[in-house]
Amino acid sequence: MKIAIVLFNLGGPDSLQAVQPFLRNLFSDPAIIALPSWLRLPLASLIARRRTPKALRIYEQIGGGSPILGQTEAQARALEEVLSADNTCEWRGYVCMRHWHPLTETVARSIHRFAPDRIVLLPLYPQFSTTTTASSVKAWRKAAHFKIPTVAIDSYPTEPGFIAASVELVKQGLAEAGSGPKRLLFSAHGLPERIVKAGDPYREQVEQTAKAIAARLGDVDWSVCYQSRVGPLKWIGPSTDSEIARAAHEQVGIVLYPLSFVSEHSETLVELDIDYRRLATEAGAPVYVRVPTVGTHPLFIRGLADLVRAALAPPVKAA
Repeated sequence: MKIAIVLFNLGGPDSLQAVQPFLRNLFSDPAIIALPSWLRLPLASLIARRRTPKALRIYEQIGGGSPILGQTEAQARALEEVLSADNTCEWRGYVCMRHWHPLTETVARSIHRFAPDRIVLLPLYPQFSTTTTASSVKAWRKAAHFKIPTVAIDSYPTEPGFIAASVELVKQGLAEAGSGPKRLLFSAHGLPERIVKAGDPYREQVEQTAKAIAARLGDVDWSVCYQSRVGPLKWIGPSTDSEIARAAHEQVGIVLYPLSFVSEHSETLVELDIDYRRLATEAGAPVYVRVPTVGTHPLFIRGLADLVRAALAPPVKAA
């Protein structure tokens, strides 16, 4: 049996020349800007042009492009390796980016050539949001027309392998921070408040992840915060920068874990590692440690493999 696994992620520009078209694709997504296309598309082009100079400065700091494609490819290959223990199936992982290459239509054509018997849609967003998982699945349904069983994994905010990998990495970060008082900040990508009020479960699932990790750590001072605000809308909070400032004011060390990201990209390598580290230093924080994302951590990859196997167990639901 041949099984295709589609690993969804947002994507990122692979060169400085790709920054503006990537931003245009991002803001053209109706899940990001909920306006009619005749208004949304010109607005997306305008926002992309205005944001490009700032975005260029960001990507210049990490080599001129996002590393997310290579990291997601590594996750796909690691997942194939774990699943290949079941030699009754041929497993193949496909990276599918929502707003940059490889785009959905291209991936669907590749999978068509593979001719699988089953397809599993696996979002690399542990917490569900209409702006990420739902947007990716909707784009897949529009582009892919397979008459074979397809199942979508919605979310996995407390999946044991994901939590175990997170706990292991956070423990290393806490040890690196030393013996003094410290606070663990769980930082997640923010959302406009109106999206959450409309019923998006993202914030609730982020808190589920944080509580699951904290429960495994025992007695630890922790809080959840949100980063990457864009535009004039009110976003969910508290903001990561305000929590960093509060911890610094209280003279406790900061250990920051980006629990909604499973790979490194501009929002971890620049926003957290450079911008927020500078903020913490200038605010007088005694220590600032940024915990890496789960990446290809063996416990996380085994957790993804468990999700895939469970999704394929009968009965198989249509995506």
